[in-house]
Amino acid sequence: MVALNAEVMRAIAPHFSGQNGIRQNEIVTEVGAVLEETLTAYDIATPLRAAHFLAQTCHESAGFRTTEEFADGSDYEGRTDLGNTQDGDGPLFKGRGLIQLTGRANYAKYGPLLGIDLIANPDAAAEPAMSLKIACAFWTQHGLNAFADQDDVTTITRRINGGLNGIDERTAFLATAKAVLSGGPIPRATVRRGDNGPDVVALQQGLIAAGYSVTADGDFGPGTDAAVKQFQASKDLTADGVVGSATWAALG
Repeated sequence: MVALNAEVMRAIAPHFSGQNGIRQNEIVTEVGAVLEETLTAYDIATPLRAAHFLAQTCHESAGFRTTEEFADGSDYEGRTDLGNTQDGDGPLFKGRGLIQLTGRANYAKYGPLLGIDLIANPDAAAEPAMSLKIACAFWTQHGLNAFADQDDVTTITRRINGGLNGIDERTAFLATAKAVLSGGPIPRATVRRGDNGPDVVALQQGLIAAGYSVTADGDFGPGTDAAVKQFQASKDLTADGVVGSATWAALG
């Protein structure tokens, strides 16, 4: 298995521009610096366990670009099932971590496990290195290594999400993570106009390397479609804008 570091995280995650890209780079750099030692400490360092962990945390953190939920947490106000019994608990104990810790009760539970008072300092849960430890502690508390060993992405998703929200993206990230950690080629899905996600970013990066003026924003819009058709025609491929195995191979 390759080293568990920031480069592995960058290879798995979609790429972003602007402020999203800046924040993603900050998180990946800080988490990557302690990734291998932290996963090893929580016994998540086999290739299959690490692949499942990185795939799930990549989805949960919107592509490693946030350690804090985008909403302000007001929807959690008064949620006694989360232990939010005091005024302001909803925003104060909003979701933080690579797997989001939400609610006063969970901050109270996980703080001692991590050796930190998260009730007194809830913002610490969003610090990148701590956000990784929170995800690892959650993973361990919910026995997810056993399901990773069985390559059971469905059960892991249910344990994290409560349902199967985002299962397609989680599964795609898992396939990429497995390939990256094995040192093999990254599998690519067939993509076409209207699609988005990490495979579209990879396509756009390939087109840019080939000299086409597109933006690697993960959105397969008209500009990317036109560039794909031009590229396909230049390689004597069917210029239909559908990027399958032949077009991927031509991109290199």
